[in-house]
Amino acid sequence: MKKALIIGASGGIGRALTKHFEAQGVQVTGLSRSADGLDLRDEPSVARVLGALEGTFDTIIVATGALNIDGAEPEKQLAAIEASAMADQFAVNAIGPALCLKYASHLLPKTGRSVFAVLTARVGSIGDNRMGGWYSYRAAKAAANQIVHTAAIEIARKRKDAIVVALHPGTVATPFTAKYAGRHATVPPAEAASNIAAVLNALSPAQTGEFFDWAGEIVPW
Repeated sequence: MKKALIIGASGGIGRALTKHFEAQGVQVTGLSRSADGLDLRDEPSVARVLGALEGTFDTIIVATGALNIDGAEPEKQLAAIEASAMADQFAVNAIGPALCLKYASHLLPKTGRSVFAVLTARVGSIGDNRMGGWYSYRAAKAAANQIVHTAAIEIARKRKDAIVVALHPGTVATPFTAKYAGRHATVPPAEAASNIAAVLNALSPAQTGEFFDWAGEIVPW
């Protein structure tokens, strides 16, 4: 039986991914702060929760993230940048996924195809940025993309068949995006989960370290 680990399983996308994989007959282990005490801003909790897992997983997805943290809105201009709010963005959206890679990458099998995906965001693309603004969130997601790319290189040395990627899930209709979707088209979480699974299923080890969107298209760094 295939096994999947969903980190951030209590969120809109995480719940949808759990339901999708279970419907496909995959054995899913879901982790979250609310249910398991997995706090990405607290390294000991990440080490404890992920360190308690046994066996291997064919698929590991980090479906965590935050846009508005402690009431801090995305910045529209340089004057709105606050050091503490920017640090919070990096803690959740960059350092958090890095810790997941640190403590969960050994859960990938040493042989055979496996996938470790981190959900980031298209706004983390430097090449695709034509609107500006959202300094902290953009920078944190760009950092997460670099972390994923670098981890893919290291993981490939011991796990030749592993695929480690950053993935933009699209604008998903969840409380996370409700205030900021604006004119952007949104998709229901179930559709987003299906799209994500389809992209991951189509990837090969030769594509490890890349950044894809929900349709399987490469996103520029």
